[in-house]
Amino acid sequence: MYTVKGQFDFTQEEEAIVVGLVDKNRKLDGIVSELDSLLNGQISTLLAEGDISAKKKEISKLHTLGTLKIKRIFFVGLGKENDIDFEAVREVLGKAVKTIKKSKVEQFSVLVDTFTTEKLDVLEVGHALGEAVALATYQFANYKQKSNIPDKELSEVTIYTNESAEEVKASLDVGTAYGKGTNTARTLVNLPGNMLTATDLANHAVELANKYEFEVEILDKEEMEKLGMGALLAVNKGSVEPPKMIVLKYQGKDQWEDVIGLVGKGITFDTGGYSIKPKDGIVGMKADMGGAAAVLGAMEVIGELRPEQNVVAVIPSTDNMISGDAFKPDDVITALNGKTIEVLNTDAEGRLALADGVTYAKHHGANYLVDVATLTGGIIVALGNDITGAMTNNEELFEQVLEASYEAGESIWRLPITEKHKERVRNSKVADLNNSPGRDGHAIFAGTFIGEFAEDTPWVHLDIAGTATTKSDYDLGTAGGTGVMVRTLATFVERFNHTKEN
Repeated sequence: MYTVKGQFDFTQEEEAIVVGLVDKNRKLDGIVSELDSLLNGQISTLLAEGDISAKKKEISKLHTLGTLKIKRIFFVGLGKENDIDFEAVREVLGKAVKTIKKSKVEQFSVLVDTFTTEKLDVLEVGHALGEAVALATYQFANYKQKSNIPDKELSEVTIYTNESAEEVKASLDVGTAYGKGTNTARTLVNLPGNMLTATDLANHAVELANKYEFEVEILDKEEMEKLGMGALLAVNKGSVEPPKMIVLKYQGKDQWEDVIGLVGKGITFDTGGYSIKPKDGIVGMKADMGGAAAVLGAMEVIGELRPEQNVVAVIPSTDNMISGDAFKPDDVITALNGKTIEVLNTDAEGRLALADGVTYAKHHGANYLVDVATLTGGIIVALGNDITGAMTNNEELFEQVLEASYEAGESIWRLPITEKHKERVRNSKVADLNNSPGRDGHAIFAGTFIGEFAEDTPWVHLDIAGTATTKSDYDLGTAGGTGVMVRTLATFVERFNHTKEN
């Protein structure tokens, strides 16, 4: 899809070119100044009259009307130079790509050097472009008789730069891998529950393993019963669909050490069980496997980029249904690590599945844990729909996840775990723990509960209940699954520094 070439030749034929405009009070320089001269000063005139704008995220289309062999020029406003960073360029490129797509242009060229600043080099712009093209062109194929996918799709992007073509192509490939992994997670989240069961999720993991040479393990119900995965099995009791404990291993080092464990909640549909959700709350619960999607998307990126890290991905998966066999409030269950749990709320099922998932990740040698889950409505009340909630038992590990989230442009905000929270989770007359101490602060109680199974292993919990889906289109995506945390997890793995005190 991508071709990287050297200096741009204004005499060649082009369907469309994309040019970045930095807001310098209509002062033009470099290749943009050259283009202005070829167009007899029209760019300067149109800037002065406001028909072209360098303001942030302003996209202006100019037809050359035969003056040049270039049919269309898309000017991309970048705003003031001090405000231009990686995230800003990625978003504005996403908006530009969407604009070009609406113009039904199948191929375009990017003068990538026009997007660089003193703070942002051409390799970073290349990475941003690779992500932006993949993310902004994503569309979920729905099930209508008439397909929502247009006949003509973007087929070719040519990059022109005065820098090393080989290095720019490599940065594009990295960005594309991040974008495609995110899109995979989006598609998994968008699939309806009858088309994505725990078995389907396991089959997807096997496909990844075959493609990227991961070690794979899929535990079925009988194997889980032998191991004593009573928490996940309790959630599955009401279902006719068999549960799966999904494990993928990527070994990027000679020895299986300093292992990062990524644990994703894989509840493929959540009725709430006997603590049933209301009719409005139950719609959309096909997305309750957003954590699993994020982990699988991140593993796809890891498979493409092959970082020198060791990673084990663990996904406890089932749906949470109601039947005569379903688990009930007041039940007492025994988790894989032997801890007993009093069930006070069957709609607090994700933390039960994750309890066994976290324990099993440790069984596979995980020295560091990050779990991702669409866990609580409480996180939406606390942080809204744009920020992922985070909790941790280890400052240094959390700082690495936080830095990765900054780089990925996926905001997270930390919530506390105190001794009082732990006391509430441990407050049961009949078991070691209870799964739902109350509505007050329940996002914190959910994370605290999972922390009881992480124990002393450095651990970060990410609650994506508000960020896993969106109701409206945006610069880098569409309504539906967002693929949130794929890029954060992949960046975290790539940048991971085990030499820190953990």
